[in-house]
Amino acid sequence: MQFYEKAIPDYLNRWGNIIRLVLFTAIFALIFINVYAPFGADSYLKLSGVRLFLYSSFVILTGMLVVVISRLMMFLYSRKKILNYWRYALWVVSEILVMAFVYCIYVKFILADERDFMVIFSASIKNTSLIILLPYTILWLFFSWQDKSARLEEMKGMETTSKKGEGGMIPFKDEKGSLRLSVHLADLLYLEAADNYVSIHYVRRNKQHHFMVRNSMKAFEEQFSDSNVIRCHRSYMVNLAKVDIIRKEKDGLHLELDTEESISLLVSKTYVKKVMEAFSKMSPLEK
Repeated sequence: MQFYEKAIPDYLNRWGNIIRLVLFTAIFALIFINVYAPFGADSYLKLSGVRLFLYSSFVILTGMLVVVISRLMMFLYSRKKILNYWRYALWVVSEILVMAFVYCIYVKFILADERDFMVIFSASIKNTSLIILLPYTILWLFFSWQDKSARLEEMKGMETTSKKGEGGMIPFKDEKGSLRLSVHLADLLYLEAADNYVSIHYVRRNKQHHFMVRNSMKAFEEQFSDSNVIRCHRSYMVNLAKVDIIRKEKDGLHLELDTEESISLLVSKTYVKKVMEAFSKMSPLEK
């Protein structure tokens, strides 16, 4: 998979971070326009002082309305489909073009700027790009640092917990990054995809339980990439340590779990090789 086809980091589309992005961009734009006067308001439109501040405030308010609507649509879109890097880049470019066009309409027809529309639009695209991309980049770096710091603390916590119990506690978070469930690795049976949710199946006091977490199977597949919990089917991930029998049937390979109630998971053809390689590494006969 190419880089641009990968899903964007979850932290870019969390609702709390979207609010921070809108507020920070608005403050940045207000300072930027009044100090730098990028659109030529001070010379072409002969605005200065209080009038320039009021003018820039109106422009920013209009621009932020575009961003709010755009980010709300992005948030809703990402709940149904994967938002990868190239779609995100296209989305940001669309925000810039729409904001630049709205600005041109305002300057040309409300403030009666005598310059040609395309001249205004060309300058608007350049300056709107600066106003949007600079705070977006700063916040992307900040959110990335914040996310990595949180992951580091989480890893430290898991290492501490693993010393207290077999296998340690495995955290299961929802799509917003909120912790929804923690289960000992030794008690985890399998994961099952269900629409926009993943059902976590585990054993507690010799009884089987399940818990629904709103997230994608792909997210958990990445989380367990270096473990014995692997993908065996489009809809399943299994804890290989809980597999008791591997059975070959007409419809394919089946994994029977070591549980009181019979549980058999089908291994799809796509994952047969990966599953068998994982089992060979776990085999006590392997030197």
